[in-house]
Amino acid sequence: MSERTDLDAAPMSSAVFRVARLHKALAGRLLRETGLHPGQELVLMALWSSGPQRQVDLVAAIESDAPTMTRSIGRLERVGLVRRTRSQTDRRAVLVEATEASLGLRAQVEAAWAELERVTVGTLSAARQAEVLASLDALEANLESNRETVDP
Repeated sequence: MSERTDLDAAPMSSAVFRVARLHKALAGRLLRETGLHPGQELVLMALWSSGPQRQVDLVAAIESDAPTMTRSIGRLERVGLVRRTRSQTDRRAVLVEATEASLGLRAQVEAAWAELERVTVGTLSAARQAEVLASLDALEANLESNRETVDP
């Protein structure tokens, strides 16, 4: 009989971790030609679809945290894909907008995400996809409802 590992004691958490790790690695490979790192494409996709936004709104839209968003935007700004400016109506707010240079990556990013979705879904039927999404929504709701009880 094999020894029980800590991962065996938490099979759902272990599975979520493995899937997330593999998904992020595949996203990284698919995005490699764009020069973007996983997560940076989310910033650009949000800007492309919704236009310039306050940095704090991007944090909420992408469900990120402020330090991570600041680093991502800084990296994207250094390579000329986004621009930060102070809001004319609220000088405390920083607006982030996609530059013209970023538009050249849009088709590649969208193709990478389409391929990521295709590979992730595989041969799952539409009904099975709906079941998986419902299960993931339930897991997310469980974690969200317990956020305050587990936050330090």
